[in-house]
Amino acid sequence: MDKDNLKDITSRKDIEYLMWAFYKKALKNPVIGLFFTEIAQINLKDHIPHITDFWEQQLFYTGNYKKNVLQIHQNLHHKKVMEKNHFDTWLALFTTTIDNNFKGTKAELMKTRALSIATVIQLKTREN
Repeated sequence: MDKDNLKDITSRKDIEYLMWAFYKKALKNPVIGLFFTEIAQINLKDHIPHITDFWEQQLFYTGNYKKNVLQIHQNLHHKKVMEKNHFDTWLALFTTTIDNNFKGTKAELMKTRALSIATVIQLKTREN
């Protein structure tokens, strides 16, 4: 895709597209893939609507996301310790996926929020 012709994230459909693109790579990633496939054992068809709700809330303040994202990750951390390299890998892959597909204010906001969320989850899982 020509990066000069990228548009900004403007809808739930855009977020859903981005989540599918990200998870297709994340599940195969040698550093973080096992968190999705073996630890959380996510089913993408079930997971994508929830994670799309989460990001739609982050970008457009829809109020659709009702789960506790921190608790979900703390539970995963108890099953398998999430280390700094796991967060760094997730963030790099997430950011690259955004950059390869979208450009604009919401795309930048999504990258900023991803960094903030990864930082908070990292700090909170270390406390336990």
